[in-house]
Amino acid sequence: MVRAAVLRSADGPFRIEEVKLGEPGPHEVLVRVVAAGMCHTDAMARMIFNGPAVVGHEGAGVVEAVGSAVTTLAPGDHVVLTFDSCGTCPVCARAMPYHCTAFEALNLGLGGHGRAPSATSDTGEQVGNRWFGQSSFAEYCISTERNTVKVDPTVPLELLAPLGCGVTTGAGSVLNVMRLRPGDRLAVFGAGAVGLAAVLAAKAAGAGEVVAVDPHENRRTLALELGADRALEPSEVAGLRGFDFSFDTTARASAMSAAVDALGRPGLCVLVGAGQESLTILPALMPGKTITYAYMGHANPPVFIPELIRLWQSGRFPFDALTKSFPLADINEAENASAIGTVIKPVLLMKEEADG
Repeated sequence: MVRAAVLRSADGPFRIEEVKLGEPGPHEVLVRVVAAGMCHTDAMARMIFNGPAVVGHEGAGVVEAVGSAVTTLAPGDHVVLTFDSCGTCPVCARAMPYHCTAFEALNLGLGGHGRAPSATSDTGEQVGNRWFGQSSFAEYCISTERNTVKVDPTVPLELLAPLGCGVTTGAGSVLNVMRLRPGDRLAVFGAGAVGLAAVLAAKAAGAGEVVAVDPHENRRTLALELGADRALEPSEVAGLRGFDFSFDTTARASAMSAAVDALGRPGLCVLVGAGQESLTILPALMPGKTITYAYMGHANPPVFIPELIRLWQSGRFPFDALTKSFPLADINEAENASAIGTVIKPVLLMKEEADG
């Protein structure tokens, strides 16, 4: 039996329970989870809740066992868990798993696409455990070979968990989607973990000016500490103009509109927020401007995650400044701290005590 945080209702708290995992399939991996980042996307599981489930999609840990067809991983490997992909569609074959034709089926659900849940409660009740191909809010989880990335074993796994999604999305949007060059200007709307990772990546790439916009004073202060040249409240964005790039993590209509307005010609706005508000744009205001929505910062995880680790090792990408650790038992406190903005990136530790 494995200790896990189980979500039993759309609006209820997580409950720490014992669940039983099935054996890994031929292309699957059993991972002893050391840490798991908590991301806003995990809250989406509440919106599509259809039964008891374990979520979590920023796991980091150690491989315990591998399926019979796994060739790139072995027991003892240190790994970061990230988004899943099919590996067989044309875009996966071109090393673009973020465009996988089965992305939503594999990641934004708890079973399906031939990968059914394999966890049960102590009473035999099925528990969903396929969130982003990992469901890592647990001491052990089953991932797939494709979403399990081998990493440098000398780097603390507690540090690496946020690379599975949030940090990769922010940094990848700057380095892979925008391909920001030295001297380029970037406006970031939303200074949570994703937005601040974009700030860090932009400064590492030599950005000429980076402006962060956020309603929370603590986040604006941290943005400045991490290299942003200016940090503004949303009410102060009217004068932002002429930027090469803008980046919105909020999915709020007002922020997305301001992000487009901030662009110069040419200019690219990258949207990544998970929300339900719409963006309405007058076409006559769009000459020279481009808007795109990007999954996972267009990252090919086996290549990009080690690149981010090397950037951190060089001192140019201090993403650990974004995190605060909590023991798994305090998952509801961590979720609340993230929701109200007092913590940028909660990281759940599977050991009994967090180190703060």
